Amino acid sequence: MIEINNISKNYQSISVLKNVNATITQGGITTIIGPNGAGKSTLLSIISRLLLADEGEVKIQNMNVVDTPSDKLATYLSVLRQENRFTSRLTVFDLVGFGRYPYSKGRLNANDYQHIHRALEFLNLTEYKDRFLDELSGGQRQRAYVAMVLCQDTEYVLLDEPLNNLDMKHAVSMMKQLRRAADELGKTIVIVIHDINFASVYSDYILAMKEGKLIYQGEPKQIMDAAILEEIFDTPVKIENVHDQNIAIYY
Repeated sequence: MIEINNISKNYQSISVLKNVNATITQGGITTIIGPNGAGKSTLLSIISRLLLADEGEVKIQNMNVVDTPSDKLATYLSVLRQENRFTSRLTVFDLVGFGRYPYSKGRLNANDYQHIHRALEFLNLTEYKDRFLDELSGGQRQRAYVAMVLCQDTEYVLLDEPLNNLDMKHAVSMMKQLRRAADELGKTIVIVIHDINFASVYSDYILAMKEGKLIYQGEPKQIMDAAILEEIFDTPVKIENVHDQNIAIYY
């Protein structure tokens, strides 16, 4: 499991995380929701050691992420940043293959190739494997980045806004594939997400943040409450039950 203990982070005089405590249990999908500026991406970056906390610690499988050697941590945890840019011209196959670097150190073997082809198939990217990234749509490129993360084949997968640039059809497809990764591949997936209805339908647990604090946490049926969501997002919300799913109506 992932243990988040008393995490605080400041940017100069601005406090962006304030004494955040949470436990993310093994398996399933945990989503982190909240308005812009709530600290969601900062928390995910600290969990993945892309940022260092000013106070507190994060442990994964009882390993402090700050003290764990990078090559070892990379076999337990993979992460998709919100902004991803590769300066060199890469094919989709090359990009996804980067996910194997913690194991291959750049020398791919037969097992690595199996993982690459599996990740391409999982995200419906096989037909695009020889295309260069700059020849893809924004949505196709986003799926390629997620395939790279899944190709790393870690137990813990952290994704910051994986639905960026995806239209309705591909956003639904992405969430279904991540649900499959959790259910069929046994992954523990943590997602920063803006769409609270995707969080409601596809996640097992929700962390709700506001102004750098974790203000609610629980199963979707607990968080998908009009009063709670109005407090989080400062906007009127109505909850409707659609096909046994709690859906937020707001406009």
